[in-house]
Amino acid sequence: MRDEEKDNLIEEYDLEQEDWQELDKIDKTAFLADIIRQGESDADKRASLDELQRLADTAGIEVLGTYIQKRNQPERATYFGKGFLEDLSHKLQQARADLLIVNAELNPIQARNIENDFSIRVIDRTEVILSIFHDHAHTREAKLQVRLAELQYQLPRLRRLWAHFDKERGSVRSSGGSATRGMGEKQIEIDKRLIREQINKINRALAAVTRHKETQRKQREKTKKICLVGYTNAGKSSLFNALTEANVLVEDRLFATLDSTSRQLKLTTSYPLVISDTVGFISDLPHHLIASFRATLMEVQDADLLLHVVDLSDERFEYYIGQVNQVLGEIGANATPQILVLNKTDIVDDTFEKLVRSRFPEAVFISALQKSHIGDLLARIEAQLFQNLPCKVFLPYNQGSLASLLHEIAVIHKEEYRADGIYLEVTISAQDLHLIREYVTPEESSD
Repeated sequence: MRDEEKDNLIEEYDLEQEDWQELDKIDKTAFLADIIRQGESDADKRASLDELQRLADTAGIEVLGTYIQKRNQPERATYFGKGFLEDLSHKLQQARADLLIVNAELNPIQARNIENDFSIRVIDRTEVILSIFHDHAHTREAKLQVRLAELQYQLPRLRRLWAHFDKERGSVRSSGGSATRGMGEKQIEIDKRLIREQINKINRALAAVTRHKETQRKQREKTKKICLVGYTNAGKSSLFNALTEANVLVEDRLFATLDSTSRQLKLTTSYPLVISDTVGFISDLPHHLIASFRATLMEVQDADLLLHVVDLSDERFEYYIGQVNQVLGEIGANATPQILVLNKTDIVDDTFEKLVRSRFPEAVFISALQKSHIGDLLARIEAQLFQNLPCKVFLPYNQGSLASLLHEIAVIHKEEYRADGIYLEVTISAQDLHLIREYVTPEESSD
């Protein structure tokens, strides 16, 4: 959808520029912390914290240290144990770190208790992801989707996030000089109502986007649709550029792409084909964030084929394959046919690649950056979507235009100009076979 079309659809909810910029910027230094439960792998937990550190880096936060507490279950009131938090509070003060980032989604009570009882400013994994999405949203549709996710996250957390209202707005003071508790609570209820109203307006605006996309989908029923999906930073945008010669932003950071981009993809078949680059997935992606991006994720749900792009150089690539398939299941796209595309072969050794090939014999191995084996992927796409068929064709000379068309829509293996016509051996899609059906030699017309 073009930007001007989106603007017409969302006039009902106008995002003021100053409102979009007023989100508090996260401070610049932090400690990371998590819990390792009984039965959990220490290596997996370390890898998850490494990912959180990359998220923090993308959000502009310098990580000064990482800490793990072993316990069977999170503490209901503070997530971590009291002694662990007291020790962390001292370490934060000594290092002059600005905040603690917890590698989980804290409930409002846990966050408030950590801040009040241990004098630690705390944010969770979800807040870091929302901050990144906020900074990387460029189109108005993406901004609406991110704003919706932010409001849904903030709503149950108003008492902690907006505690300043008790002082600034609920400031009817008693004779002792302290703010009355009742007025502060009343202001929070007002703010909750205002947030709910904003959520409803954004939902209506995004519903209009969804209806418009549904109309477009019906108008393009004859167009085959491919979507690139995969874990964030797997190389989807690099592959999109390699396939379409587009100039989509490629950046070695998580969630560099938020806004879906679509281009025509030209294959040997004449059938219309569109390919879309989509937002990357990540483990423990907040459910309300998935829900907010339903308009964008419609493209994944509606695709005829998914290219599941995987970073082969990442030692946890099999885990990420499972995480992406889990998200596809959550959005109802797990039954859509997919091709597993193992990317970044240029930075893995041959022995490792051979081992992975034996484990994933149906995968296509490529380097999007080096544009190696892109032809193999295109051939696989064509075979998957169009059921290519080998044919022997004999065209009379008065069908020269059809012979020229075959050079555009089929693969020509052999071409002979004979006394009474043109003999060709071709591979052509089942959808295009009707164009030459009457000229296919009988022994090859198997359908």
